[in-house]
Amino acid sequence: MSESLSLAAALIAGFALGAFFFGGLWWTVNRGLSSRRTALWFFGSMLVRMSIAVLGFYFILGDDWKRLIAGLLGFVVARMAVMRLIREIAQGRNTTQEAGHAP
Repeated sequence: MSESLSLAAALIAGFALGAFFFGGLWWTVNRGLSSRRTALWFFGSMLVRMSIAVLGFYFILGDDWKRLIAGLLGFVVARMAVMRLIREIAQGRNTTQEAGHAP
């Protein structure tokens, strides 16, 4: 596999890992806050998300420093994409309310 194709694959893999990690975090916050066992949701989700992300970086991206950097870049871009998507969803729901001010 050529180096540029290898780096593109690492970027996509990093993006997929980041989308899973940060999308899973958003899902956990939504589910965990309405659950009776909030700590179990957050702890279990953290273990699953961290395990998959670390193993993904180790097995998919860990053999070359350039692939690792490309994967990390994809991971960060996925974070920004998930944050933008969440912000748009929240604005669509109109869940934010303005605080009242004292006279």
